[in-house]
Amino acid sequence: MNPITFKAFAITNEIDLNKIAIQCSIPKKFTWEQPLILKGDILSSILGKNVDNFQSVLIFSFGSLVFINHTHVDEVQRLFAYIQSFEPEIDLTYAERFTDDYNLHFSETETIELTDEYVVVPEYESFYPELISTVLAKSVALEKTEEQLGKIHDKLETMINRLEKGKLRIGNKELARTTAKIVRHEYNTLAYIMILDKPDITWTSSTAGEFYDKMLEFFELNDRYIILKSKTEILYKILDGFSTISHSIRGLFVEWIIVILIIFEIILTLLQIGDFLP
Repeated sequence: MNPITFKAFAITNEIDLNKIAIQCSIPKKFTWEQPLILKGDILSSILGKNVDNFQSVLIFSFGSLVFINHTHVDEVQRLFAYIQSFEPEIDLTYAERFTDDYNLHFSETETIELTDEYVVVPEYESFYPELISTVLAKSVALEKTEEQLGKIHDKLETMINRLEKGKLRIGNKELARTTAKIVRHEYNTLAYIMILDKPDITWTSSTAGEFYDKMLEFFELNDRYIILKSKTEILYKILDGFSTISHSIRGLFVEWIIVILIIFEIILTLLQIGDFLP
């Protein structure tokens, strides 16, 4: 059997699979953990060309797409444009920034061999394409989120530099925007990508479960998840420190205003007393 090729992209943070399913007349309600699989006549109509039985596209709710056995760039671009018709906010300029290629090979071997570029299995099983696609989809989605986390770090570093220069005041709007970015990052990573969730087939097939666990370990998804989670907690602590400093400065400012008003009132009182003195 010929090798099966995979190409994964992370193009956005969220895709509404049910909108696409309705357009494609797929009678199914999709949940977060289920990918939408396009193949056969449906995929042919979208791409405007015939596809064979081994070609398909898996679309994941957390914004990743995986193309199986697609070698032409125009097929990828047409599918991107099709997805954008449902999610207009997607910027296709950077659609190919977060991507990964992988292959599934078959060989008469007793063990599964994993490398950076391919995995070798003894024989074909129907669950292999979906499990490999799921791991690749989560991996590129994590890569995208890791870069977003880096941008948040850069923003906080700028705020720290301002503190070092004695510019202690930080506006509530700036703090709110930065906090929103961290919350969005946490939602996209820890909740929406669902690193810890496994496909349904892994619960009913021990072979599928073992294969999926090996793929997860090889792509270090759990380790990357833990690192992102710990970095997110650090960001919250830093922001909490900024918020404390900002509130303290505002409190001190209010106290000084009160002191000044009291002194001003005392001076007015003394002046009024002086007017009554001979």
